Amino acid sequence: MPNMAPKKVPMPEQDPNIRNKNFKEVAEGYTPEMAIEEAKRCLNCKHKPCVNGCPVNVRIPEFIAQVAEGNFADAYKIITSTNALPAVCGRVCPQEHQCEGKCVRGIKGEPVAIGRLERFVADWYIENGTEKAEKPKSNGHKVAVIGAGPAGLSCAGSLAQKGFDVTIFEAFHTAGGVLVYGIPEFRLPKSIVAKEIDKLKDMGVKIMTNMVMGKVLSIDELMDDMGFEAVFIGSGAGLPSFMGIEGEALVGVYSANEYLTRINLMKAYKEGYDTPIDRCKNIAVVGGGNVAMDAARCAKRMGAENVYIVYRRSMEELPARAEEVHHAKEEGIIFKLLTNPVRILPDENGRVRAMECIEMKLGEPDASGRRRPVEIAGSNFELPVDSVVMSIGTSPNPLLRTTTPGLEANKRGCLVADDKMHTTREGVFAGGDAVTGAATVILAMGAGKTAADSIEEYILNK
Repeated sequence: MPNMAPKKVPMPEQDPNIRNKNFKEVAEGYTPEMAIEEAKRCLNCKHKPCVNGCPVNVRIPEFIAQVAEGNFADAYKIITSTNALPAVCGRVCPQEHQCEGKCVRGIKGEPVAIGRLERFVADWYIENGTEKAEKPKSNGHKVAVIGAGPAGLSCAGSLAQKGFDVTIFEAFHTAGGVLVYGIPEFRLPKSIVAKEIDKLKDMGVKIMTNMVMGKVLSIDELMDDMGFEAVFIGSGAGLPSFMGIEGEALVGVYSANEYLTRINLMKAYKEGYDTPIDRCKNIAVVGGGNVAMDAARCAKRMGAENVYIVYRRSMEELPARAEEVHHAKEEGIIFKLLTNPVRILPDENGRVRAMECIEMKLGEPDASGRRRPVEIAGSNFELPVDSVVMSIGTSPNPLLRTTTPGLEANKRGCLVADDKMHTTREGVFAGGDAVTGAATVILAMGAGKTAADSIEEYILNK
């Protein structure tokens, strides 16, 4: 009998005034009883619109039906037939715009909590599953993957399932990409990421860290000297953007990438780690995306008294997930909307003293369809802050494209690839943020999965 309750089973969470002082996970997850109750809200629609909304085509009604029966191990097998990182996706995917956004139950109430159920199943299996991932029989072909972020891990996992010998080359000392350096512990525990990566290793995927490709090794060397028959580039978009305003070189100004890397990957939030980072009372985070929310919420947990989100449009245009904005507000983050920085002002020691801003109003829609922010003349004011974090976007690092003949990029520095993820260089594929610019984890994973299928077709039909 379906559960026709109009709302999702609530997810237990830490109290906002407690969690904003620690890095423990905010959402505490469903119990088995909660998961079964929520799963029974699924109508198992004939046309499965939720599956079409998922970039990796998780067989959603099928796994939810197993959850409803309490068959959690079977549900896990169904999910992982198409998704290599379910514990990650259940936590960080924008389900409201994808699978849940297509859910029929959302027409007259709240959609089925697909993301929460995926997270529950993955976490249950991590705690209770006894079967290790099997290494498939080798097909005798070698593929190199550059980057151990979501796109690279997804591509490597899909290729390994097909029997390819896969080696991932990662620039950092730890695999995971944005999952470990960008997304904070309170949204995605790093132990979860490590366990997901261990499954890929069990399948035979090899990971080489501290490999800055284009410097340590070239793509030509991978293919000509090391015997790799194809290369997938999933190196992300880690080059930060700045506004070009006065004062951005002052001590106390960070890119969001640097700020989050110091906290997440270099463990600045933990006792016993001597990671250099400013612990200021007043911090402004410029931007309105998910990364800006992550940086602001981290700053609060690092002890800042006043943390400001400075965004030049209104709340309606804020690009961050509604859930992240909601959590940020609960945790005491202050939103300075319709506000834009003009310059950053120094104190007598060359450190940040304040940020001069100007008030904005919304004009006619721009090319993106959002109303264009327009300055209000004479509305300048100073926002007293000790530090500024710039979170206004990133682009791909140019190292690979400048060291690889025949590899073309567009004017934004993103690699050019067709719908099968093949670049302008023979045998070289690319996907995720390296092609699209900064986007979501699940879109990068979808690109990696598509690339794996294309690589299989390319190699086996040569």
